[in-house]
Formats: sequence, C-alpha cells, structure tokens
Amino acid sequence: MTKDVEDEGERRRVPVLRGRGVALTPLEADDAELLHEWRADPVATHEIGIWPRPLSWLRERVERDIDDNDRDDFLVLLPDGTPIGHVALIEQDIADGTAELYLLLDAAHRERGHATAALDALIDLAFGDLPLHRLQAVTHTTNTPALAVLAASGFVHEGVRRSWCQHRGRRHDAAVLSLLRPEWEALSRPRVWDH
Repeated sequence: MTKDVEDEGERRRVPVLRGRGVALTPLEADDAELLHEWRADPVATHEIGIWPRPLSWLRERVERDIDDNDRDDFLVLLPDGTPIGHVALIEQDIADGTAELYLLLDAAHRERGHATAALDALIDLAFGDLPLHRLQAVTHTTNTPALAVLAASGFVHEGVRRSWCQHRGRRHDAAVLSLLRPEWEALSRPRVWDH
C-alpha cells in the first residue's frame, strides 16, 4: 500500500517499486484522465486493440479494476514523479500461478527503454512477491516495438493466434509470448529490490 505526500499543494505519488529509471505506484481512480489521453493515441489504439470509449466509461472501469483481486494496476513514473504509462498484471489465477501482462506508454516516452524497465519491474513483482509461475503477453504479430520489449525482458514466442482481432477493416494475427519462473530466475539482470 502506498501513501500520497502533499508537496507544495500538489499530490506526489510514492513509488512501491523502483526499476531502472522508472518506478511503479498503484493506479488510482483519479488516473482515468491520464489513461484516457494515452489510449487516444492512434498507435496504441491499433496495436493494443483499444476501442474508443468516453472518459466516464474509463473512470468506472478503473474504479472496478482497482477493486478486482485478479489484477494489479500501476502507473509508471519517471524519477521526478512524471507519470508516463500504465502496466498491469491481469487475469491472475493464483491457483494455477498464471497472469497476463498489459503495458501502455505515453507516446512521448516510447523508445527510451522505459517500457522494458517498467515490464521488468512488473515481472519481478509477479515472480518475486507473488506465487506466479507463468506470465503471458499477447500483441499483434506486426507490433515490432512490443515484441522487442518482450524479448528484452526474456519472453519466449509460443505461437500465433491466427485472425485474432479486427482493426481498421482488417483481420490481424496475435503473437503469444510467455515467461516462466525458471526462465526469470536464470536472467542475470538486477531485480527491482537491487535498485
């Protein structure tokens, strides 16, 4: 659990995890406006398969998700506290030890290594603090940046869901990738608790 700190009249978020150049703090209902702005980016809309929704819908969704015990949502913060993205462990099944990852970065902060750092922090939480054994990620087979981030974090390509979704009048295949606990244990990178 985090607490917020008042700093000269502005609310400052306190990180619960620190990665390489980023930190994670739990998502709050007031973050819906930020998410709405990031979700309006045409690249994110296409690659993640986000359906345009009004802010009121997203606010209700965020409030519902915060109370959902099968997911953990976090804002990605720069060292100065600037929010730049959203990561989540979704569809957690503690009995089977599985979950799926979700990542969305502000367009202005992509291609700077923040995505890999945020994903690594979330993975360390999943395997270091939760009893998970398998993490999964799904993205378009043409989403080269996401596939590169997942590979950099140790994910292995498992297969393709053919004709998985429709966007912009075309059917798209989805790549399915996974990372298992023993694969994470074999990675030589520092863990979030080392930062």
